[in-house]
Amino acid sequence: MNALQDSATMLDRNIRHTLRSPDMMIMTVALPVIILLMFIYVFGGAMSMGRGAYVDYVVPGIILLCAGFGASTTAVALSTDLAEGIIDRFRAMAIARSAVLTGHVVESVLRNLITSGLVIGVAMLIGFRPTADPLRWLGVVGLLALFIFALSWLAAALGLLARNPEAANGFTFVFMFLPYVSSAFVPTESMPTWLHGFAENQPVTPVIETMRGLLMGTPIGDSALLAVLWCAGIALAGYLGAGALFRRRTRA
Repeated sequence: MNALQDSATMLDRNIRHTLRSPDMMIMTVALPVIILLMFIYVFGGAMSMGRGAYVDYVVPGIILLCAGFGASTTAVALSTDLAEGIIDRFRAMAIARSAVLTGHVVESVLRNLITSGLVIGVAMLIGFRPTADPLRWLGVVGLLALFIFALSWLAAALGLLARNPEAANGFTFVFMFLPYVSSAFVPTESMPTWLHGFAENQPVTPVIETMRGLLMGTPIGDSALLAVLWCAGIALAGYLGAGALFRRRTRA
């Protein structure tokens, strides 16, 4: 119970920090929206499926791009806390050490679910027309939350591994890169053979295909199981790595 209360306190602290820095949330939303508009209005007309159909195709990938960019800020936030010495102050207090990490991760999930919702709203304004019923929407939210949760734990580990916030920001570049080499923006079949194999077997593709299937009614196949397994594996690796690195970085 004490650990839960401490985690809630850390969550409240991180939410307050976010509310006092609205520029972070603006950037988290603005970058995916700009990319969405660029792909739709610059590249969409050249797609064989047509601009209208391309909106429905590309939005799930943009949602994950938004989630990845937002989750990466967890690494910078943790690295900043270490650099500024606030973690040392927490160590002198009677609080659970795990609460520091849990507070950052849960805040990341809540913040990025909100920003992803805003991106979906903008997408609807420019023509996105999902066919999902309430149950499928619940599945979309659940999968998105799991994806953000997994990336946030991985980002926490990378933030603790980095020696400064700048390095932490660089370490999370892969979060922005992976969606581009997946089925987010073009079918993987259109890629060169040597790239097609990687795009098909990396963690983002099954998550995107599952979300696309839930939102638009396209076939999901085994993508849902693969998506959950990838997210669970990334979350476990991030959790174990973050815990070990936190103990090492805060060792007396």
